[in-house]
Amino acid sequence: MRALQFDRFGGPEVLSLVHLPDPEPGPGQVLIAVEAAGVNFADTHQVDGSYASADQLPLVPGSEVVGRTPEGRRVLARTRRGYAEFAVADRAAVFGIPEDLPAAHALSALTQGLTAWHLLRGAARMRPGERVVVHSAAGGVGSLALQLARLWGAGEVWATASTKAKAELVMRLGATGVAGYPLAQPADVILDGVGGPLFDQALGSLADFGRIVAYGNASRRAFTPLDDARLRALNAAVVGFRLRPTLARPGAFAEPVRELLDMMARGTLRPVAGAEYPLADAARAHTDLLARRTVGKILLRP
Repeated sequence: MRALQFDRFGGPEVLSLVHLPDPEPGPGQVLIAVEAAGVNFADTHQVDGSYASADQLPLVPGSEVVGRTPEGRRVLARTRRGYAEFAVADRAAVFGIPEDLPAAHALSALTQGLTAWHLLRGAARMRPGERVVVHSAAGGVGSLALQLARLWGAGEVWATASTKAKAELVMRLGATGVAGYPLAQPADVILDGVGGPLFDQALGSLADFGRIVAYGNASRRAFTPLDDARLRALNAAVVGFRLRPTLARPGAFAEPVRELLDMMARGTLRPVAGAEYPLADAARAHTDLLARRTVGKILLRP
C-alpha cells in the first residue's frame, strides 16, 4: 500500500510517500480501506517530535479515517497510521456512518469534535447564559465549539478570525460578532488553541470567576509565564486541556462521538468542510495548516 511516513523529526518536508505492506488486523481489530484521512494539528506535532519519540521512527502519522470494512460497511474510525491506503482500528473505535455523510463532516466528529465537546462540557464547564469567546473560530475545533456553545445555551459567542473571509464564515455559523482585545465586555469562558501573545491578551479579559482553557499552541510561541498573584487579582482560572488522556475516562469517547454524529444527522451541527489534498500532498496540507491558511476540516484522499 501507499503511505506517508517520516523517519526523522522536522517540518512538513520530512513526510515521504512510501510503499509498505498492508496492515494485518489483530484480535478485536478491523481492516479499513481508507476513503479519507483527517489532518489535525496533533499530526504536525507528531512530525516535529512534540508527540513522538525517536524509538517510534519511522512513523506513519494520522489518527482518524473514513473508509470501508472488507464487508463493504462505510465507517468512521479512530486509528493509528491513518495516512495510508489501508488502516486497522479497534472495533470499539469504529462507527458506522451513512453513505451520504461527507467524509469531512464525519471526520470532524473525532479529534476536533471531541475536543470542542470536552472543552465546553468538561474543561470550561460552560453554563447557560455565559459569554464565550472562541479563538480561531473558523478552524476545525473552533467552528464546532462556536456552534456547540450556542446549542448548549451560551448567552453570547464571540469569535476571533484572522481574515475577512474567516470572519464572514464565523458569522454564518452563528457568532454574535468578531472579537478583538481588549474585549468590550469581559468573557466568562475563553477557548484558546493559539497561545503566545493572544493567550496573554485573553487572560486580561476574563470576567470575575472566568475561565480560559488552553488547549493548543498554534502560534508555536511560548506561553506567558503565569503569576498566581495575577490570577488572584483577576479572580479567574486557567485550565489546561489535552484530548488523549481525557478519552481514557469512562464515557468520554463513544458517547460524545455518537451525540455529535446525531447532531450532524439532524442538521443542528454543521461542520465546515475544508480543503482536500491527495495523499502524496500531505506536506502541503501540513504547510497550509501551520500557516493558518485553512478552515474547517481538511483531509487527505488516498
